Amino acid sequence: MINRRHFLTTVAIGTASAAALAACGSPAPSQTGSAENPVTINYTWWGNDDRAERTRKAIALFEAKNKDIKVNGNFTDFASYWQKRATEAAGGGLPDVMQWDLSYLRDYGQRNQLLDLGTVKIDTSAFEKSLLPSGQIKGKTYGIPTSTNAFAVYYDPAKLATLGIAEPDGSWTYKDFNAFLTEVGAKGNGTLFGGTDYTSVWWYFNIWLRQNNIEAFTDDGKLGFTKDHLKKWWNLSGDLRGTPAIVSEERVTQLAPKSPFGSNVTATEVTWDNFMAGYLSDSGAKELKLVPVPSDDPDNLGLFLKPSMLMVASAKTKNKDAAARFIDFMVNDPEVGQIFKTSRGVPASKTQRDGTTFEGTDKLVVDYEKSIEKYLKDAPEPPIVGFGTLEASFKRISADLNYGKLTVDGATDAWFKEAEDLIKQNA
Repeated sequence: MINRRHFLTTVAIGTASAAALAACGSPAPSQTGSAENPVTINYTWWGNDDRAERTRKAIALFEAKNKDIKVNGNFTDFASYWQKRATEAAGGGLPDVMQWDLSYLRDYGQRNQLLDLGTVKIDTSAFEKSLLPSGQIKGKTYGIPTSTNAFAVYYDPAKLATLGIAEPDGSWTYKDFNAFLTEVGAKGNGTLFGGTDYTSVWWYFNIWLRQNNIEAFTDDGKLGFTKDHLKKWWNLSGDLRGTPAIVSEERVTQLAPKSPFGSNVTATEVTWDNFMAGYLSDSGAKELKLVPVPSDDPDNLGLFLKPSMLMVASAKTKNKDAAARFIDFMVNDPEVGQIFKTSRGVPASKTQRDGTTFEGTDKLVVDYEKSIEKYLKDAPEPPIVGFGTLEASFKRISADLNYGKLTVDGATDAWFKEAEDLIKQNA
């Protein structure tokens, strides 16, 4: 069995919010309801209309099986979601149950804003024990993973066939990958590019560090890599910038909110495997495939399973038992697995996973994670407080690099200054 170490990520939400979070008290006593007079809990999540429809079906199923609980659900897009949570946290009014992201777990959990789920009844017997610590901080459980995802290279086989380019098998070095992107761009006649700049993605940089046996962050909250490491990373695609191998940043901006891959402008994309359904929907492609990311060490791909999202509860919920029953249902019930398939990632609970039929697109994602099992290693150590801010600045500075506004040296200096300032601020 693969051992996957706990993996927590964090983000700062501002001084004012932090002060309010630090002042939080204990949860109020839990209330109980009946079929005639059910208790009501509020549940919120981020996502698109497809996820909203699936979630509403899951809520209706829960209410049908739990007549004493009513669930009020609402959702928004990812960016707005966290703005609302920060506002609610500052005012002490988080919803009872929330879909959650690793990047925000520690900042809320360590300030007692989230309920310790170890104090309520949630069945975790069907979870791999090494995965559960991803929702834990200092021995307390604040989040239960709903699902897992892993990094991959997506490609469109039909586009490659049209260009007369052989499909990759995923056993490639960075030199091989760059040559592949270059060939696609050269044959794409200005209408199809190889891909986006893969070095602009923080998580892929993290994987590259792991391929080179370098930790992104130290145990005491400092950076575990140097400027030279980041320069080497950003220089990996240096020869491709400004060529048809990589779509320009101007075009990326024009196509937003769709990705270049979903817009049929690139033949590949490097990202999380659970984006499959969205890419198929956006692109209209009949088929997309997944292969492992490049690595110069064939025995170390730097890959790991990351909880794609978690379920958490507010520390101030008045209905913690009802909240726990809803969380347990959403992560364990096989019928919920049938509703979501792999749209949230591959179900983390074996009970839910085994009770779900995976076909077509969903089977591709499940099969991909099975295919990389022998390469999976321990998840990274918890990143520093403010990680979400640094991830966003990594993307922004990478964009300036691709616009030609910054050199690699300038981009590296800019990002390190922001990182060091943030570390000092949160010391």
